[in-house]
Amino acid sequence: MKRVVVGLSGGVDSSVAAYLCKEQGYEVIGLFMKNWHDDSVTISDECPWLEDSNDAMLVAEKLGIPFQTVDLSKEYKERIVDYMFAEYEKGRTPNPDVLCNREIKFDVFMDIATSLGADYVATGHYCRKDSIEKEGKTQYRLLAGKDKNKDQSYFLCQVSQQQLAKTLFPVGELQKSEVREIAKAQNLITAEKKDSQGLCFIGKVKLPDFLQQKLQPKKGQVIEIDSTHEVFSNIGETSSNSELITQLKQKSKKPELKPEFGKVLGTHDGAHFFTKGQRKGLAIGGTKEPLFVIDTDVERNILYTGQGKNHPGLHKKGLWVNNDEVHWIRPDFKLSTGDTMDVKARIRYRQPLETARLYQMENELYVIFDNEQTAISEGQFVAWYQDDELLGSGVIA
Repeated sequence: MKRVVVGLSGGVDSSVAAYLCKEQGYEVIGLFMKNWHDDSVTISDECPWLEDSNDAMLVAEKLGIPFQTVDLSKEYKERIVDYMFAEYEKGRTPNPDVLCNREIKFDVFMDIATSLGADYVATGHYCRKDSIEKEGKTQYRLLAGKDKNKDQSYFLCQVSQQQLAKTLFPVGELQKSEVREIAKAQNLITAEKKDSQGLCFIGKVKLPDFLQQKLQPKKGQVIEIDSTHEVFSNIGETSSNSELITQLKQKSKKPELKPEFGKVLGTHDGAHFFTKGQRKGLAIGGTKEPLFVIDTDVERNILYTGQGKNHPGLHKKGLWVNNDEVHWIRPDFKLSTGDTMDVKARIRYRQPLETARLYQMENELYVIFDNEQTAISEGQFVAWYQDDELLGSGVIA
């Protein structure tokens, strides 16, 4: 009998994943990951992990499977939290959920599962996996979940073939409503439990509040730049006979903003607390249209803003990923210098897939979209697909 270790999070999805594995004849062990308990950066009296751990234990009891808690908070701090603070300090926008999967659930957690004799680990992610034979070698494919509204493949855009080989996604073929029905039918305590919000490791604390625990507030200027300013006039434009690399760079570069281009509207408490495209938290009124952050300058501690979601400072067609940050889930699709590939891509979770083309140049991979994208943010992940399959991803430079 094959052994599966299920990451029981205390939510309905992982509870049903454990139930389905048992129904399929696996020997199942439930493991709860305790990821965060650093009191120096906790500002809520609530202790979400205790409640979740208790729910996970009750589910395991109900299913009649062994259960234990593992403390991964040290690894979390080193690999996720410290990285997050460092990225925000540089004015970039990291995605802790993607990192959490790459560094913790499919690395540290997988090692623990292997030490328990597991053949597979299973999670409650809404995505699917299958395999094909290509040139005598098995290639594992990461596919979008059947529930298009819940598809979580984007969060797994950094997993490897080795990790996929040992992973099961039992709820990937189901709709969320079906998952809840199964949980109800089995009288699982998590059947009606709301999906968790907030950061993947600290539960109910809002991100700006969390960041303020380590990154000090620092007063700076909020500057508005008018949409008609000439700095935006030639974004993405090149002549058709320009060299390809020149065209790609032009489509991908952001305008170089300067304080003298606009007017001071007010102050903020630290440019590193804000991200491109952000509307809330500026606390500045009196403008005809809502104000959006169009760029941050953390060195000079300046927030550049513009009015309205159609402001040209928010939109561009391209981005690039440095070669050392490009990750292919399917290494057999990896591009050589000069190659191109037509794909569908997204730059954030829940964004509809957009038609794009990849251009592999000597030092970087360019992703050029057919349509302009809003608030492309350095540090976030771009993921590219063909049909339902996620082929690769990279950190936006």
